Amino acid sequence: MVEHLVLFKVKDTASQEAIQAMQAALKGLQHAIPGILEITVGANFSERSQGFTHGLLVRFADRAALDTYIPHPAHEAARSNYILPIVDDVLVVDYER
Repeated sequence: MVEHLVLFKVKDTASQEAIQAMQAALKGLQHAIPGILEITVGANFSERSQGFTHGLLVRFADRAALDTYIPHPAHEAARSNYILPIVDDVLVVDYER
């Protein structure tokens, strides 16, 4: 199993509607891309966040599923249309369990 952890710094100017749309688009990837076992996304409430406001965790069956996910058109559309317009910074960690 592969864990794909993404932290986002959402811009202060991002509307709640845009943030909710980003989260919905990310959750929808589970039904659009094969090999995804689970997706969770939400607002960060930690005071140790270093400015990262939201987190995404995607669980994949294996590395091949992660390799399918990254260039997949549904992922690229979510990234281009919902993430990049409202996010200042992203941090990604991938690891095997």
